[in-house]
Amino acid sequence: MEFEGKYNTKSPAVKRLMREACELKDATEEYCAHPVEDNLFEWHFTVQGPPSTEFEGGLYHGRILLPTEYPMKPPNIILLTPNGRFETHKKICLSISGHHPETWQPSWSIRTALLALIAFMPTPSSGTIGAIDYPPEERQLLAKRSQSWECPICGRLSNILSKSSSGKPVSQDESNFIQNVVFKAEEQTSEGSSEVDGEPQNLENGRNTIGK
Repeated sequence: MEFEGKYNTKSPAVKRLMREACELKDATEEYCAHPVEDNLFEWHFTVQGPPSTEFEGGLYHGRILLPTEYPMKPPNIILLTPNGRFETHKKICLSISGHHPETWQPSWSIRTALLALIAFMPTPSSGTIGAIDYPPEERQLLAKRSQSWECPICGRLSNILSKSSSGKPVSQDESNFIQNVVFKAEEQTSEGSSEVDGEPQNLENGRNTIGK
C-alpha cells in the first residue's frame, strides 16, 4: 500500500500507523489487521476465538476506527461478526477502546488491542456498553457459523488467517497488560457494580476501567 502521496508523513499518527501496517501485513493464526482501501485511519481485523472456550474455532471480524491523535488516544473497536459476547456494529466499551482514554497507553498498538480483545472474549460482560451475554451453547453455534461469514470488503473469514504462521511472540509487557485488563474485567464482576447516572460503574478506585 502506498500512503506517502496521500498523507502527511511527518504526522506522528501517520508515521505510527504506516509502521504498524507494515508490521501487520502478514496474517497469523490468531489475528490479522490492515487499513481499508488505503485509509490509514480505518482498519479491518479478524481474530481467532480463544481456545478451550465457547468461542474456540470462531472467526470474528470487525473494524478499528483510529483517531487522528493516535497513538495518544485509543482506537474504537466494532465487531461485525455475530459472536454472543459483543454487540455487532456498535463501538464496544473496553479499557483498550475509545470509551476509556484514561486507561490507554501510547505504547500499546493495534496488535496489543487485538490480543486483548481475544483475551476479553471469555470474560463476563458485566453490563458494559456493547456487551451481551449469550449462553455458551449459542456462542458455540455462532462460532461454527462464523467460519462461513463473509466480509464484503475482505472476503470469507476462513481464507483470511494464516494456517501456519504464529506471528511475533507475545512480549512480557504485552502478557502483563493482557493479564491486567482481564483481571480488571473479572474483578468488576466479583466485586459488583453501582449505578451512576444510569450506567454501571466499577467500585475499584471509584472508576470503571472496563465499561461505563
